[in-house]
Amino acid sequence: MQRKIINTEDGSKTLFIPEMDEQYHSVNGALTESEYVYLNKGYRHNQSAEPVVLEIGFGTGLNALLTAIEAEDKKRKTTYISLEKYPIEPTEIEQLNYGSLISKHAEELFSKLHDCEWDRQTQISPYFDLLKLKTDLTQFSFEELPMLDVIYFDAFGPDKQPEMWNEEIFRKLFRISNSNANLVTYSAKGEIRRRMERSGYNSERLPGPPGKRQMLRATRP
Repeated sequence: MQRKIINTEDGSKTLFIPEMDEQYHSVNGALTESEYVYLNKGYRHNQSAEPVVLEIGFGTGLNALLTAIEAEDKKRKTTYISLEKYPIEPTEIEQLNYGSLISKHAEELFSKLHDCEWDRQTQISPYFDLLKLKTDLTQFSFEELPMLDVIYFDAFGPDKQPEMWNEEIFRKLFRISNSNANLVTYSAKGEIRRRMERSGYNSERLPGPPGKRQMLRATRP
């Protein structure tokens, strides 16, 4: 699958797939979108003292980087699990500038996140453990995972990868979520919200990041 590095409006870079006419992050700001949707509305909103985070789509590693920084800053022990079918290439990783936009330490963390082995849990810092699983979400056995507190649902859009957004996947996620666990996504489509609610979640529309009117957050009662 061909991918191109492109710039976004906040100065951070992302990847674009011409074949799908889809990018990994918002062109209105990759870093801004990740910070707002996944950190502000997901990780920081959740009250678990030692959260287990599941990310659907490791992608560029930006969500993991921001979460690792936050976990260190708040001394909040975090286990982070990420599912990815198509890991990006080292040459692509080298061109992404997230660490350099944040701090020298962020650059070091970003390298660690990408250098650690797939399918093996790795301690990135005293407050952040990472398990990257190279797998297909639609065929993954969710029973292998610990109970979840936060879910970053960051797959490509429902119109691009509809199989990733089916109701059965939301049902499986619901079954392995703790009470008051949160699922956040940039998508605000009505049908996606209804699938979440039929799966057992309470869902709400929230104001979206720059360039997007709304997003969704679902909570397990």
